[in-house]
Amino acid sequence: MFKIKTFDKIDPQGLNKFSRENYEVASEIAHPDAILLRSYKLHNEVFPASVKAIARAGAGVNNVPVDACSERGIVVFNTPGANANAVKELTLAGLFLAARKVYRGIEWAKSIKDEGENIPQLVEKNKSRFKGTEIKGKTLGVIGLGAIGVMVANDASALGMKVVGYDPFISVNAAWNLSRRVKKASSFEALLKDVDYLSVHVPLTDQTKGVLNKEKFAMMKNGVKILNFSRGGLVNNADLKEALASGKVDRYVTDFPDEEVIGLENVVSMPHLGASTDEAETNCAIMAADQIIDFLENGNIVNSVNFPECTMPFLAEARITIMNKNIPNMISQITALLASEGVNISDMINKNKGDYAYNIIDINGAIPENIEERLRVIDGVLMARVITK
Repeated sequence: MFKIKTFDKIDPQGLNKFSRENYEVASEIAHPDAILLRSYKLHNEVFPASVKAIARAGAGVNNVPVDACSERGIVVFNTPGANANAVKELTLAGLFLAARKVYRGIEWAKSIKDEGENIPQLVEKNKSRFKGTEIKGKTLGVIGLGAIGVMVANDASALGMKVVGYDPFISVNAAWNLSRRVKKASSFEALLKDVDYLSVHVPLTDQTKGVLNKEKFAMMKNGVKILNFSRGGLVNNADLKEALASGKVDRYVTDFPDEEVIGLENVVSMPHLGASTDEAETNCAIMAADQIIDFLENGNIVNSVNFPECTMPFLAEARITIMNKNIPNMISQITALLASEGVNISDMINKNKGDYAYNIIDINGAIPENIEERLRVIDGVLMARVITK
């Protein structure tokens, strides 16, 4: 029986994917095979040797020590696309909030609640204070054309905006889904100079941290409106303050407020609501559970952030899965050891991703004794596991 430890509140439809016959699921498990979580920060947690996988029911994995997991052969899953529609819809809401001073108008309207019969007159007198602009005909730049970015670009185009996108790493699937009306920018910098609105949809990495900074703001039109529904660290806060004060940036709408920006004039802050819909939480939980199940039962990897996607139909009597560093001579050492034990390999697949590689080896016949331990002795092997039907 596999043991799954949960952190946070996981949607019941996701938890129901784990059959009671094969899985024990609880928040208090000493030696779990896998961990399922949402936003709980795992950086200070000590993982037992039993942990083989961690699945985050969401796209970002900032709360998971990915590098440490990789070195231990722990696969880290996320759920890209499961909450894409929820984030897209909130981004569109942010787009309208950036164009119209609706939120200020609402706050002001609450302030006159005690004015009685004078309210209609006050409304007519003060409504000009909250005048905005329409988005139709304006230009939206979308940085990052993954699942969310493509949806934002397509829907904004359908609303009558001129949309320009940029993503040097766009996937084939994303490209197929992108509307033909969305124009392609030749570079990040080329996109910035013509947009009225900018929406950023890229992960936070060492390369993207502070990517929107003084240099980039200088390339934009005066009065540009910026939407950030990806991660707060993508924007350099000190440079943003200057840009807001000078009017270079007219409005900043973010789902990731912090102490530096939350009280600034012309900043619209939301409390990380992007994936906070019933549908998104259900979709993410189901996807995360399915990925854990497929990995534990079949050794297949789909949507891992640290190991390569690697799947193969399980048609043999048994399967050996091996995680190793992506260095020369690993395959030959592994197959040589199996050959010395008389193992009959019926099928095999090897994939790599950056510094790491993953192998699925299907075998027929007897499983050599202690083969997992013997494989782990090979220098560079991080994990070896035998799976039987």
